[in-house]
Amino acid sequence: MDSKDAEIYRELRLKSLKENPEAFLTTYEIEEDKPIEKLRGNLIASDNRFTLGAFINSVLIGTVTFVRESNPKIVHKGNVYAMYVAPEFREKGIGKSLVQELIIKAKKCDGLEQINLTVISNNNAAKRLYETIGFVTYGTERNALKTECQYWDENLMVFRLN
Repeated sequence: MDSKDAEIYRELRLKSLKENPEAFLTTYEIEEDKPIEKLRGNLIASDNRFTLGAFINSVLIGTVTFVRESNPKIVHKGNVYAMYVAPEFREKGIGKSLVQELIIKAKKCDGLEQINLTVISNNNAAKRLYETIGFVTYGTERNALKTECQYWDENLMVFRLN
């Protein structure tokens, strides 16, 4: 994906935040108010950051973002963000393909040793997906996310490249 995809990316991103607000750090309201120019900028790929999209008949149905750490002491790590596949296209291997392609591209980052992600602890389908690819849970953060009176725990997962 690149900056020309900003409008369709925003549409799917807002859908994801409405359907699964607990699964993301941001909120529908924040993303809805974000200027489209900011989204365009975020979609410009670099060696250390990129967003992948899954399309069917020119319709965006899934996305995932990779961001490498920039601090010198943690530059050996990267992170998976904003993983989402529209519900009507789940359980068809699309999410798995997106994450596998992310790993292939991320491996080209010189010195990258691991890819981290967080997943809501009760999202068993997502955890199984990540485990089939080779991610391993190394911890759980209790009350990692909170909206009003609701808390969600997150599993911390890692994929080691070497």
